[in-house]
Amino acid sequence: MFSNLLLLWSLSHDLYITGGTFFAPKQQFWNNQNLSSVPLDLDVRLRRLDLSNNFIRQLHTLALPYLEQLDLSNNQLDLISDEAFENLARLEHLNLSRNGLNINAGSNSKALQSLGSLRSLDISRNGLSNDAVQLYLRRKSSLDQLKMTGNALTRLSHTLFRENIHLRTITIDDNLISEIAPGTFEPLSQLETLNLAKNNLGHICDFKLYQVKYLNLSRNSVEFFVTRENQHSYSLEILDLSYNKLLYFPIVPKKNHLKYLYLQNNMLGALGSEAAMVSEANSLYNEIVRENVAMKNNLHAIWRQMPLFYIDLSYNHFTSFPLETLSLLSSLESLHFSHNCLQSIDWNIRNYSDSGLIRQLSFHSLKHLNLQSNALVYISPHFLKALTQIETLNLQENFMQPCASAGNFISSLSTQQTILSTSCAAFGQLRTLKHLNLRENNIKILQLNTFLRTSLVSLNLAKNQDMEMHEGALDGVQATLQSLIISEINMSSSHLSLPCMPALTQLNISNNRLDKMPNTLNCSLLKEIDIRNNAFRTLNHSLIHTLSKNLTVMFISGNNFNCCDSSWLKTLNEMKIKLPDISRTKCFTSDQNVMMTEYLKSPSSYCLLHKEAQEVNFGQMIVIVIFLSVLLTVLIMFSRKLCNIQKSFMV
Repeated sequence: MFSNLLLLWSLSHDLYITGGTFFAPKQQFWNNQNLSSVPLDLDVRLRRLDLSNNFIRQLHTLALPYLEQLDLSNNQLDLISDEAFENLARLEHLNLSRNGLNINAGSNSKALQSLGSLRSLDISRNGLSNDAVQLYLRRKSSLDQLKMTGNALTRLSHTLFRENIHLRTITIDDNLISEIAPGTFEPLSQLETLNLAKNNLGHICDFKLYQVKYLNLSRNSVEFFVTRENQHSYSLEILDLSYNKLLYFPIVPKKNHLKYLYLQNNMLGALGSEAAMVSEANSLYNEIVRENVAMKNNLHAIWRQMPLFYIDLSYNHFTSFPLETLSLLSSLESLHFSHNCLQSIDWNIRNYSDSGLIRQLSFHSLKHLNLQSNALVYISPHFLKALTQIETLNLQENFMQPCASAGNFISSLSTQQTILSTSCAAFGQLRTLKHLNLRENNIKILQLNTFLRTSLVSLNLAKNQDMEMHEGALDGVQATLQSLIISEINMSSSHLSLPCMPALTQLNISNNRLDKMPNTLNCSLLKEIDIRNNAFRTLNHSLIHTLSKNLTVMFISGNNFNCCDSSWLKTLNEMKIKLPDISRTKCFTSDQNVMMTEYLKSPSSYCLLHKEAQEVNFGQMIVIVIFLSVLLTVLIMFSRKLCNIQKSFMV
């Protein structure tokens, strides 16, 4: 036994002496320690070292042969000795962000040239100029990731990455770049991610980065993005042009893999009609590529081939919906069109002949459409008919009125038919619709069979002040509806009629004038219910007992509950239902208002007087009844006796 222990000790000792790393600490954290220099007693076996957020100004030789990651970010580093990194043969990740590397850039950059295995380098926020950056990037052939956020770069030259040909990810956001020389990124054959956000780029005239998959040009001053038509296959999958000054849709590479296109917060639509915008974009393309051929619709020809899955056009200047351009995107599933200037979505499309036939377009793949915060009053039934696969429709903060039933819309497109004149929306056309948001639309009345033939799972009707709800408004969706929001409508219990909804799991009836919960809820499988800010004094104990079998969360604050009529609360406590706002919930007794949490600590003491008062009142009533009965009997007997005496005198 002793010999085995001795052998084990000997092996572990040998590992330690020879620099073995089996028992070596893998990392040490010296961040936020107010250090002015690197600690001298560092373990030579370290693999990761964090010295961030200190006050280190100078860096001398580091004898850490196994170190793989070093974080010196957010110090005051402005002087690195030539030998500082010579013994860091395994270093792969170096973070020097938020220092003063713009000072002594010439000598400091020489120290980094010894890092032959470096894969990731962060030199962000060092105030580096164009020339200084080029010095720091010398002899970095192994570099895979480079981050230079928040420096002072103004121009990218074709020689900048000459010695970094294996780069896969480059981040140069938040600089002052207004010019990129041809050939700057093209030689980087492995480049996949390029982030140039928050710079001063004004346009992209001829995009040639065939290898890039993700390109971020957001928050620049880009007015147009044009790619010359060619036969090269591009790898581009994500293009972010948000927060720019785009007037036109981008003309992207003809052969691409583009799936996500971000165009929010631009000036798209400012030119007026869709036709004008498309025509201007095509003219610009011909001018840039200097083609003398007859005008053709390059924009539509290229968009027709895009395998786009998602596009964000929110916060632009559209006054009309670009039906023809967007209908070309045969793979489009999600479209964000919120916060524009639409008042109507009309079916203003060009016909191919003079036959009078209305041309029908289709959005075959579109599942999610966000039209929130426009000023929509009218949506053409032809447009609704084109949404053959729609599942989610967000119309929050518009002025849309739902039609009474699904029978009032156009079902065919014959030559003699005219577009439906009414301004209401016939949601019954949308057979695949599952999620509908009609919050804050100033809806006046929800009529019979409003959502018949849809497949609604969730419905939001909140903030439609004083909306009247027909008793059969939810007919047709009571079997599928799982979430219902009818808060902030100023509705009383006498005007709230809900059908039996066996699939309902979430109900929000907060901020109304309700004093009773609909008894039809007893057939629902509610898991969450919100009754805040109503006029409830008590809740139906039988109903609560039924609901508590499935209920997990209930919000109750902002009501005027009677403390001494709260058997429903006892049931919720016994079933361990979560009441997240009970600490803000008040109830009243015969003589005071108390917090519900205080009442629950000693309910008998608060309601004892209430019970005694009830008992006293009952006893007093009995005494009074007996007293009145006796008094009445005496009076009757006295009156009879008096009558007899009077008769005897008369005789």
